[in-house]
Amino acid sequence: MREILSPAAQWVREGRAFAIATVVAVSGSAPRPVGASMIVSDAAVFGNVSGGCVEGAVYERCLEAIDSGAVSVDSFGYSDGEGLAAGLTCGGAVEVLVRPVLPGGAAAAQLALLAERDAAGIPTRFRLVTSGALRGTGVVEHGTADASGADAAPHADAIVVEVGARPRLIVVGAVEFAVALARLGQAMGQRVSVVDPREVFANADRFPGAEVVVDWPDRYLAGERLDAATAICVLSHDPRLDVPALRVALGSPADYVGAMGSRRTHDDRLRRLRDAGVGDAELARLRSPIGLDLGGVCADETALSILAEIIADRRGGSGARLSVLAGPVHAAGRRDAQTAPEAAGAVVCAPVAALGPASSRRP
Repeated sequence: MREILSPAAQWVREGRAFAIATVVAVSGSAPRPVGASMIVSDAAVFGNVSGGCVEGAVYERCLEAIDSGAVSVDSFGYSDGEGLAAGLTCGGAVEVLVRPVLPGGAAAAQLALLAERDAAGIPTRFRLVTSGALRGTGVVEHGTADASGADAAPHADAIVVEVGARPRLIVVGAVEFAVALARLGQAMGQRVSVVDPREVFANADRFPGAEVVVDWPDRYLAGERLDAATAICVLSHDPRLDVPALRVALGSPADYVGAMGSRRTHDDRLRRLRDAGVGDAELARLRSPIGLDLGGVCADETALSILAEIIADRRGGSGARLSVLAGPVHAAGRRDAQTAPEAAGAVVCAPVAALGPASSRRP
């Protein structure tokens, strides 16, 4: 849902009437997870609820919702490709809830609040009721004082979407590779920080949208609240910065720690880290040389290979070409297929908790 929040909030400020379509159930192989959303006005569309298979039909439903003010739920299953009937060519099925967002209404206020909290990095849950008399009613949770929709039944069938708790990317070394990595990381929705003790390089103008910190990286990392949604990429390529920073990073809960450099640099770095007291178990966590082998050369291509490795680690991907792998496209589906062959079309990992409250995550 995060991808539509900014334009939705803009439409709310402009006083537009629009509708929002949200995937509320998924079975089998489907292009988008539960919580994926699309907003539709009479003049524009943002987001999507499938890989393009059912957007046309959902668009029409949204226009109807704007006119009627009614909430609807539609199911879309497998399409055999005959005619123009909407369906999922991947063989799965989705349910899509469409609700109107009218000027001054509860849904408009909630979307504006969610956009505000997401932009501020405040972990927030949005509970959307999917059945019964309160179908389409939403509640903003996690300590928010939101009166709109507050009477929604807390135990009704619902999906819970989390916003605000964005993954964090900390880049050590304000080098040119860091400029590209910070830009791509932000495009992926990550909260990016760049730290370097050299003020001439740690210039905020080089890293628009990122937090830029002029400090020794080890001191900065030691004072930060690092967690399992934090990736630390050491790009400084200077042992005076690298080794102290990596010593702190490898001893932290950060789920990804990578360092740039040649294999010769890597061997020298390992020796220095061992001399600094870093144990073998911690060293085994280090991704060095950093990134996947994409054959890239320029800074943007290198940044892409680094982010690809972070995703592969977090999602359990192999980094191999999908064309040479068997089974479901998504890594979660492949793992399910290996443990239970009959579940080869299992629901893929989604950034929401369906039919119940989501646990709180701090950025």
